[in-house]
Amino acid sequence: MNNALNWIDDELKSLKDAGLYNRIRTISSAQGAWLIVDGKKALNFCSNNYLGLANHPKLVQAAKEAVDKYGIGPAAVRTIAGTMDLHNELEKRFAEFKGVEAAITFQSGFNANIATIPALVGKEDVIFSDELNHASIIDGCRLSGATIIRYNHCDVKDLERVLLENRHLYRRAMVITDGVFSMDGDIAPLNDIYEVSKKYETILMVDDAHGEGVLGRSGRGIVDHYRLHGKVDIEVGTLSKAFGVVGGVVAGNAKIIEWLRQRGRPFLFSSAMTVPDVAACLAGLEILQNSTELVDQLWKNTRFFKEEMKNAGFDIGQSVTPITPIMLGEARLAQEFSALLFENNVFAMAIGFPTVPRGKARIRVMLSAAHQKTDLEKGLEVFIKVGKKLAVI
Repeated sequence: MNNALNWIDDELKSLKDAGLYNRIRTISSAQGAWLIVDGKKALNFCSNNYLGLANHPKLVQAAKEAVDKYGIGPAAVRTIAGTMDLHNELEKRFAEFKGVEAAITFQSGFNANIATIPALVGKEDVIFSDELNHASIIDGCRLSGATIIRYNHCDVKDLERVLLENRHLYRRAMVITDGVFSMDGDIAPLNDIYEVSKKYETILMVDDAHGEGVLGRSGRGIVDHYRLHGKVDIEVGTLSKAFGVVGGVVAGNAKIIEWLRQRGRPFLFSSAMTVPDVAACLAGLEILQNSTELVDQLWKNTRFFKEEMKNAGFDIGQSVTPITPIMLGEARLAQEFSALLFENNVFAMAIGFPTVPRGKARIRVMLSAAHQKTDLEKGLEVFIKVGKKLAVI
């Protein structure tokens, strides 16, 4: 046995003692309002499947037909032999959907961030980053080698303060924010961030992973929500949440997209999105372009559930989106709450440090257009039952 690895045992024990150890449950069914989780049927309040597209018949059929024609994988990176006409079509259609000049796809939203940031800024440059930005943004910033200056969460005055104090010291500057913050469900004041970024001549980038399919006209995202078309340089997104598939995308200024095709490392050094994924994403785009029905249903479900949770006495934080945090504070309480929910056939996982700050553990409910009203009523009933048992309400 390698004694050099004994520290891992100590660290894992510490996580378990603190209530921070992730016990990963196993799904044995297609995504939807109800799942088979660890062998039993449970109401799904965990998935990022905002529009219910992960098992939509049109996406499934599109994937099957594409596999019959193209096979499974491109078997190469995009710059050698991995670019298929399906990839080009998805990028063209996505750019049209977002109302931007061009788009480029990656293997995941995480890869999209770690491709984009280091390609645009380096050691002579500076990044101004919201303090609650996603881990993929944080890692992309670190990889770039640029100086990283955090500003207070969604605080435009603080952003302007740090820009005033530091912008003149660096060659290039980038301001980066999440569009919708995945743990709290609040929205960046992107209109005001744009004005400040413009004033100090910075590149402006927004990660819209939780905004696409949710905000804007038929789910076109936060830039559409604020009517900032042509003003935001980079929109990073994922195809694994509202689109129900997998993959990442960067949309925006055509010069930036062209540069990423030359210097985006995951584009250059990792195989392209697989055939069924690209085909399914194209089918999802077609659904959103042709109807607002799913987005409308998502928001109808959101309004009903959040209002009833507030009426029951739960603290759901500052969320203004379908992301609904049930604020509990301590990690142990959140894990106990999640376990009792599961005993009552409701699947909603506890989230604690390091995903959220210490003392801000929660249950995060992810609402979907796939939920029927009876599903939401069942969930409310169980939440109230568990909340009373644990003296949360």
